[in-house]
Amino acid sequence: MVSKKKYILTIIVVVFVTAFLTMSLGNVFLVEIGQKVVISEETYTQMKDMYDKYAKQESVMQIARNDFLYEAEEDVMLEGALEGTLKALGDPYTQYLSEEDFAALMQDTEGSYEGIGVYITASDDDKILIVSPIEDTPAEKAGLKTGDKIIRINGTEYTADQIDAAVNIMKGMPGTSVTLTIERENTEGGQEISEVVINREKIRIKTIKPAMLENNIGYIRITTFDMQTADDFKVAYEDLKTQGMKSLVIDLRYNPGGIIDATVAISDMFMGEGVVTYTKTKAGEIEYFKSDNDAENLPIVLLINEGSASASEIMAGALKDTQRATLIGTKSFGKGIVQRVQRFGNEGEGIKMTVSEYFTPNGINIHGIGIEPDIEILLPEDAAGYGVEFYETDNQLQKAVEVLREKVN
Repeated sequence: MVSKKKYILTIIVVVFVTAFLTMSLGNVFLVEIGQKVVISEETYTQMKDMYDKYAKQESVMQIARNDFLYEAEEDVMLEGALEGTLKALGDPYTQYLSEEDFAALMQDTEGSYEGIGVYITASDDDKILIVSPIEDTPAEKAGLKTGDKIIRINGTEYTADQIDAAVNIMKGMPGTSVTLTIERENTEGGQEISEVVINREKIRIKTIKPAMLENNIGYIRITTFDMQTADDFKVAYEDLKTQGMKSLVIDLRYNPGGIIDATVAISDMFMGEGVVTYTKTKAGEIEYFKSDNDAENLPIVLLINEGSASASEIMAGALKDTQRATLIGTKSFGKGIVQRVQRFGNEGEGIKMTVSEYFTPNGINIHGIGIEPDIEILLPEDAAGYGVEFYETDNQLQKAVEVLREKVN
């Protein structure tokens, strides 16, 4: 929680730092007379305007303390003010993180947490949209799919602006359950509503799943990009090489993204010297993520679909633009913006904020658009699943094998 002392101190610091900068830059000086300080009218006006702006917040809180029927907790109101400030920006990816939320987010990037195993985002109609269930988790086993919308949790309705609260409810002790009300589009274009009871588990995310296919074709599925993904990928890749791998399928289907450094490190393995991606801020500051001269030269097919998002699209865009891989599947999700997570305050809070947009090596930003595959092929609706375990019905993977077999032969 944010203490009143810290909140007021922050306001005072902002007021006086702003005044000092204004006076310094404007060549205006303080004049001390006894116990008083004389300042310019312009500086006084600026300080008063700033005081009035923050005084409104204090006035609202005072009214709540006096008149609200129930208990008005000051710390709760102050934290709500911080949450509301960022929520007012209208970006579902930008949010204030409480101590608990910040700790949970940091835990997720490390590769484990307790819950149901699903990645979600805000939909265009202000609902909670499932980007993808995590493979081999309760969410996937319960039948949740990309494109499903969560409209109620344990009977309570949640909208996109309550996504943090929804996440907190879905997480919980292993062995306990949560009931989701799911909205899903049917084959006729209508909406079907159903309830699903899911048992929570300790989610240990295995982000790398390797296998060897026919004709010495290696296969590595990347489920998400966390802190261990790049190292685990390199281990799996070297193991496949010792088995005689001559070409490689990298499966990014239903991979919702993750840490940009991980996707850059893996992309770098297969690209020559150049740019993997670059980001650009509102101020025009550009940061390049580059690859070096060393590159594995075996043929590659990249599998993508509508559940491939963010960091997955960085890799797909980089290998497509540089003609380093053939992309097979369906158009990707289309998330081309970058969030920075940073600590805020001294009590474990944080801020996640959209700070830049990223571009492929050819300067393309795919936000809201997605990446088109080189070969478009839909997975059959009656397919038992996707990946090596479901090879007999996974026509996208079958096409990848066909393409690589032709390249090697």
